Amino acid sequence: MAQRSSPSLWTPLPQDSPAPCNRFRHACCSHKGDVYLLGGRENMTLRDFWKYSVVCNEWTELDCSSEWAPEELEGHTMVSHQGILYAFGGLTDSAYNDWKIPLWLFDTEKEKWRYSQGQTGQPVPVNRKGHTTVVLGSAMYIYGGYIDMRGASQEFWKYDFDTGVWALLSGVQAEQGPGPRYGHAATAHPQGMYLYGGLSGLREQRDLWRWSQANHTWTYIKTYSGPPRLVGHSMVLYQNSLLLFGGCESHNCPLNDLWRLDLTAHRWEKVAAIKGSNPPGKFHHCAVGLGRGFQPSGTGLTDSPTGSPTISKFRPFKNKLSPSPHQWLEGAIELQTLQPEKRGLRDDEEEDPKEDRERRTCLVFENQDAFQKTWDFEDVSDCSEESIEQHLPEALLVIGGKPLVGQASLSVWQMTL
Repeated sequence: MAQRSSPSLWTPLPQDSPAPCNRFRHACCSHKGDVYLLGGRENMTLRDFWKYSVVCNEWTELDCSSEWAPEELEGHTMVSHQGILYAFGGLTDSAYNDWKIPLWLFDTEKEKWRYSQGQTGQPVPVNRKGHTTVVLGSAMYIYGGYIDMRGASQEFWKYDFDTGVWALLSGVQAEQGPGPRYGHAATAHPQGMYLYGGLSGLREQRDLWRWSQANHTWTYIKTYSGPPRLVGHSMVLYQNSLLLFGGCESHNCPLNDLWRLDLTAHRWEKVAAIKGSNPPGKFHHCAVGLGRGFQPSGTGLTDSPTGSPTISKFRPFKNKLSPSPHQWLEGAIELQTLQPEKRGLRDDEEEDPKEDRERRTCLVFENQDAFQKTWDFEDVSDCSEESIEQHLPEALLVIGGKPLVGQASLSVWQMTL
């Protein structure tokens, strides 16, 4: 019998200015310990681009105004591979942009956008919204979505990162697989990908599918109990299980349920929240997993949109975020906002605003079962990007989503198991 999950702890992470406005139908992915956020919708479709430092709980707005940058996007996707972010779909005026391949690339080192022209004569996907994109090896795979004037799609596309070549794996006449849908959720797995729910026609679905990269076939996975019919939910890979959060039913919207599927037993479990820490219901949000548990087989990844199997060797802990790598890797770890005591000030001395902001917003990695210790901003800033990425504590960030409930700054919730 599968072991039951420990209760989840949900913590809101208040965002100080500057920070993105609250939104839904946006896209997020992680790279080297940072989370990138692009576009979405508030009262109107947005054209902005942000980078979030997980360690310091701090946002930086990046340029998205060049002619090569994306336009206003919603319902798009964004994934990361070897330092390049790939944003696909989400154009709001598909009739005007019907000729355009909706793919943009962002170099995280140079911080510059470029538009992908595609190769002459090759088949390419048209604009769509509400699709899913996962990374497997050196390619990304795009399923479904809603295409203006056509409706829900069941097209399954592959884009090779190395060659820039598109390939249609299955088209409108595909007889096997999840069928036409949008608003579903998908996540990568070392052997392929999993897909759950979404809208097919006017009806939400509650089916789970697995695609095998080895033989290019879809398999319907029969599970026990589990989530209801959903649209606008999120799903990530965690250890040997799937974590599914939120979403919406037509008559019960939105939901704040966290479900866990054991991929060996194919049995769903509803994960309880620690009393008093229940998150709000969300749909059309983004979920980003941090730490080794959210990476396939517990190994380190060079990039992780939702856990893509581009594997790198795990290295020993070598930064200053914790005095003992073994202690905090073995216990329950949380991201906490650092709240140190303020140093004493003379009567004629004013506190430096920059120093105050650094001390207030810096996050600390802490194993409460083993020790109690806090670190200054300077301790964190000495760490390399690679070491921070490899040793982030295991946490799931739920970013944005409906309802916006009048909140001006972006909603960010953290979940730890």
